[in-house]
Amino acid sequence: MSAADDWRVFACDTDVRMNLTLDNKVALITGGSRGIGAAAVRLFAAAGAKVVFNYQAAKAKADDLVRECGAGNCRAVQADLSTANAAQELVSSAVAAFGRLDILIANHGIWPPEDMPVDRMPDEQWHRTIAVNLDSVFALVKHSVGQMKKQGGGQIVLVSSTAGQRGEAFHCDYAASKGALISMVKGLSTELARDNIRVNCVAPGWVATDMSAGALNDPPTRARVFATIPLGRVGTPEEIAGPILFLCTPYAGFITGEIFNANGGAVLVG
Repeated sequence: MSAADDWRVFACDTDVRMNLTLDNKVALITGGSRGIGAAAVRLFAAAGAKVVFNYQAAKAKADDLVRECGAGNCRAVQADLSTANAAQELVSSAVAAFGRLDILIANHGIWPPEDMPVDRMPDEQWHRTIAVNLDSVFALVKHSVGQMKKQGGGQIVLVSSTAGQRGEAFHCDYAASKGALISMVKGLSTELARDNIRVNCVAPGWVATDMSAGALNDPPTRARVFATIPLGRVGTPEEIAGPILFLCTPYAGFITGEIFNANGGAVLVG
């Protein structure tokens, strides 16, 4: 019987129920105090993982989330991910807390909300966006991979954006940083496959989070955004956290280098 036949027998067994558990796994989730990150922290903790997440300034929200998920299985670490050193320290904190690191979810990022023509964009804005959205992700991946290789494997999910797929006028810094993450995933997936490390990406469209609230609370902007989404609404943080969780389970064991689109049909690309 082939492996495919084995899977069909398993799938047709009425006593088997899909169980997306991550028992005995340790996950590091960045930007975990709110929005997509907080939803992912809740889902991963509910799936049995031990979770370390960072926050920058929202200590009260981070502490509430730790209490909600259980202090024995969830830790919050203050880290401003605008430098490579902070990323290295965060990975070390996760390993120190739970003894290993199986999963990295690079979810943090900034989106300067003001429309900025490229010829007026301050150099400081460009450098900060790239530092937070790209440079720190490189450092997180670098140090996480070093730990995962020692353990025999792991999972990495980078959170990009539809802006990284089709660009975003007047936000070239953000689009460039998110497009770079997609290219990083494609390269790393082949590089790290031999080390049993799968690397994937979730690319959200518009999601109801604090970061998008200013745009979505402006009626004309909200109307323009909704007009671009075939499903006629923006996503919820949980609708992005769900695919992130799935990509870290054994059910996604044959998936690597994938860009998982979660955008309500707004961008249809492979």
